[in-house]
Amino acid sequence: MFSLSITSICYLFGSVTFIFGLKMMGNPKTARNGNLIGAAGMTIAILATILLHENAVTPVVYGLILGAIALGFIVGWMTAKKVKMTAMPELVSIFNGMGGACAALISLMEFNKIISLGEVAPTRTLIAIMAGLIIGSISFSGSVIAFLKLNGTMAKPVRLPSYNLLNNLILLGVLSFGGYMIFSGGTSLLSYLLFASALFYGIMFVFPIGGADMPVVISLLNSFTGLAAAFGGFLYHNKVMLTGGILVGSAGTLLTIMMCKAMNRSLSNVIFGAFGEGTAAAAAGGTTGGTIKEASVSDVAVLMNYSKKVVIVPGYGLAVAQAQHIIHELELLLEERGVEVKYAIHPVAGRMPGHMNVLLAEANVDYGKLVEMDEINPEFATTDVVLIVGANDVVNPAAKNNPASPIYGMPILEAENAKNIIINKRSMNAGYAGIDNELFYNPKSSMFFGDAKKALTELVAELKTME
Repeated sequence: MFSLSITSICYLFGSVTFIFGLKMMGNPKTARNGNLIGAAGMTIAILATILLHENAVTPVVYGLILGAIALGFIVGWMTAKKVKMTAMPELVSIFNGMGGACAALISLMEFNKIISLGEVAPTRTLIAIMAGLIIGSISFSGSVIAFLKLNGTMAKPVRLPSYNLLNNLILLGVLSFGGYMIFSGGTSLLSYLLFASALFYGIMFVFPIGGADMPVVISLLNSFTGLAAAFGGFLYHNKVMLTGGILVGSAGTLLTIMMCKAMNRSLSNVIFGAFGEGTAAAAAGGTTGGTIKEASVSDVAVLMNYSKKVVIVPGYGLAVAQAQHIIHELELLLEERGVEVKYAIHPVAGRMPGHMNVLLAEANVDYGKLVEMDEINPEFATTDVVLIVGANDVVNPAAKNNPASPIYGMPILEAENAKNIIINKRSMNAGYAGIDNELFYNPKSSMFFGDAKKALTELVAELKTME
């Protein structure tokens, strides 16, 4: 009884640290400490579960558990330390998938335990098991496909005839299968078939979704993992699992809704629309064409040197080139000369939610200079130079001007209103949405070609010669 009381107190402490940690992560100045506080709470909850377990555990079992934890800790630590910022979305996706897999395997194990003991489980227990099994499996296999799409292994969306109808039928079949398992009691073999069916639906669920929607998909799958973990909390009457699952699930859901709103699209349109399919996008009015102007490094340096206000629009190309540190150096150099510098952040820039914020924070960019879309858009009209580094779809005027464009209606950064527009890209290739960018052909625009890190390094060097 005493150990149970201590365990409950540890779980309560863990739940409180999750809540406070999440709140602190809402502010960049306290985000790191918030993350550490949440991790400390999780560590205490894990140790309490292992060391204060009410049933006797042999030293061999303790060894296996602690060995598995140590192995996972080492692999996770080394992976996180070595991963490049460009690969961060893939890492987030696969880590999220591991959480879904854990929830699914827990449900599978608990169900087979009930079957092996010949017990008749309450309906509420079977509901929690089947919900965790289905949702966790979908999250795992869907996250694996998202990982493959993000790292380029699966570059194009895959669509079959009547794909939406097919996917809906598969989902209905999986849910019906789960309902049958709840009311009939099921068998061990059927539980594995349900597991495989849910995995298959997770694959089919993410297959047709294009690359431009990956931030939304990652957020949605993250909410699935949290929901699956919450059902595990119900199953074990574990308050810390329940709290953590609810926080992850609700945060992922809210973030998904916010990003859909930022793209002016419904969640159903993201899931069923296959946005980002390059050839389809071009056929739907995504190609513009026209004359472009090319700027040399000296042209850009002179323009910026005599500016009063510069706005930088970071995109995925900045992450690919690992140019966040040199762009911070450019910012500091301009500010030394009295130039006001801000960064315009679009909600879905990059390959995961908050990608640009994390990237720039790594280079110690002052978070106060990162301005969200709604706040920065009115300022473009008074901006002397807007420097677009690797961004494409989030500044494409076709979202406002071309009803035939696949991104029509999506709120964008209104960079076209600036007095001068400098666009840094490696080539004229289309962005992740697979459509041409009208901004390239704007009379105020100049293309500053080259790898972002190399081009910005040359720009900084050129500016220093103008001292």
